[in-house]
Formats: sequence, structure tokens, C-alpha cells
Amino acid sequence: MEDTEQPDLDAVEACLAGVVEGRVSRDAADRWAGRWYTDDGLEWDGVSLWALGLLYGIDLRPGPEQPYLHDDAQVRGWLEELRRRRAG
Repeated sequence: MEDTEQPDLDAVEACLAGVVEGRVSRDAADRWAGRWYTDDGLEWDGVSLWALGLLYGIDLRPGPEQPYLHDDAQVRGWLEELRRRRAG
């Protein structure tokens, strides 16, 4: 997931799908999204920015050894919502 150019919505969706499918760790997805989400020099469409915002923080926990704030079912729901927004 090392990109040098601003990712498009396909790349953002692929990252989220990777987390859902267990191919991408939550930590890696958070770091990847954070690199793009916090770059004030970039412009995003609304759906991409929304999805990046979800990915940036996907690894948050309320404390050490605690479960993630957003469980796997919620993350799957985000992917479904992203696909609905893309289709609409």
C-alpha cells in the first residue's frame, strides 16, 4: 500500500476491503489512510474523504488489550455503505 500519488476511490475501497478480508491489518490501514487524510494539500471527493476518515482511526482501542472501538461487523457495514454510495 505504498503509494506516491494520491489514491483514487478504488484504492480507498481496496484498503477497506483488505481489512474486512483480513489481508490488511488495522494498523497498516490506519497509517496508510492517515498519510492521505492529513495532507492538507490534497482535494477529495466526499465519498473518498468519508471513507478515508473511517480508515484513519480504524485501529483505535479504548485502552491497552481492549477490543477495537469499531468491531468487525461495523467495518463490514462501512464497506457495504461505501459500495452503496459509489453506486448511487
